[in-house]
Amino acid sequence: MALLFARLSDDASTAFDGIVHAAWWLPLIVTPLGFAALVALVLRFAPEVSGSGIPQVIASVHDPKAASSSLISGRAAVIKFVLTVTALLTGASVGREGPTVQISAAIMAMYHRLLRVPMRSSMIIAGGAAGVAAAFNTPLAGVTFAIEELADAYEQRVALLVMTAILIAGMVSLGLAGDYLYFGVVRETLPIDAVARIAPVAGVLGGLFGGLFARAMLSFSDHRDRWLPFFKTRPVAWAYCCGVLVAVIGVATGLTWGTGYSAAHAIIDGTNAPYWYGPAKLMTTLATAISGIPGGIFAPSLSAGAGFGEILRICFPDDPGGAVVLLGMVAYFTGVVRAPLTAVIIIVEATASRGLILPLFTVALIAQTVSSLVCKERLYHGLARGWRKKGSIGHPA
Repeated sequence: MALLFARLSDDASTAFDGIVHAAWWLPLIVTPLGFAALVALVLRFAPEVSGSGIPQVIASVHDPKAASSSLISGRAAVIKFVLTVTALLTGASVGREGPTVQISAAIMAMYHRLLRVPMRSSMIIAGGAAGVAAAFNTPLAGVTFAIEELADAYEQRVALLVMTAILIAGMVSLGLAGDYLYFGVVRETLPIDAVARIAPVAGVLGGLFGGLFARAMLSFSDHRDRWLPFFKTRPVAWAYCCGVLVAVIGVATGLTWGTGYSAAHAIIDGTNAPYWYGPAKLMTTLATAISGIPGGIFAPSLSAGAGFGEILRICFPDDPGGAVVLLGMVAYFTGVVRAPLTAVIIIVEATASRGLILPLFTVALIAQTVSSLVCKERLYHGLARGWRKKGSIGHPA
């Protein structure tokens, strides 16, 4: 399912690129209307598929039996799949990795119903972790994601189920797609003096902007109706306005559409990107995320992180460019999700950059500290609050 999702998502992004090439002004119509239509569909048919999907899975861990019939139901998985691909078809700055987590957790819930096995939190954790492993082709990242994000406390009895689910997902992904690397191979390394110069700057920059993104997203989630009462009963109009912002930035830059995977890959490979790409991608991802349409922030955040890595590469022109960009990616992504282990392992596995593991950990720890000062609450856990409130299963607060 993860590979099929990836294929259709790429096809949708390519189709949207065709719309842009056909007429530069078309996204100004297609994107806002697409955002409005998607939110209308979500509100009408499946409120539980709004946003990333990871907060829904975190909430499900606390009430697995109730969640299996709503937040991680088979119906929710199908709708999430279709609407996320549709979101990419409209140019939304969304990723497929977060939705893959929700879909994979739903698959585990289907096993519960089909095979009549007990529905426990460990099944949801294992399903979500397998989704990360399959989406990025990074098995170890699936383990760290389970530890850092899905489980409040990592219990030993969960380990075997998590490892088994990830192993199977990894083997299927490897067998069907081959031994691919998500962002290509980075063989560069950094000497200790370069790490001492770059890591503090990268950690502070990534932690600051990543923390600001998380704080803004949580603030809009908690206080939008108080700040902007006009939109309290007009969620479709709100989505339309967010779509206008995404469309304007996308048309003005030509670079911020979709997952941002291609742009990130190019920046890592050495292609020069505009210094404003990182902040612009941050803005489109934030506008997309708070609009209420289905879609994740993993890939767009990694892409924005590559943009901030480009700024670092400009500041440190004499150091290996690819390695510097990876430091920026890890710093920003850690600042957003506050999961340093997952951030480092995803990048190391996705780029085969094992020689950079210690510099990446150094940057991640600095970014984690800075981000925690900017935003007190972790993003996914803050977003999960609405799904955990009494009566919110299937209906975000």
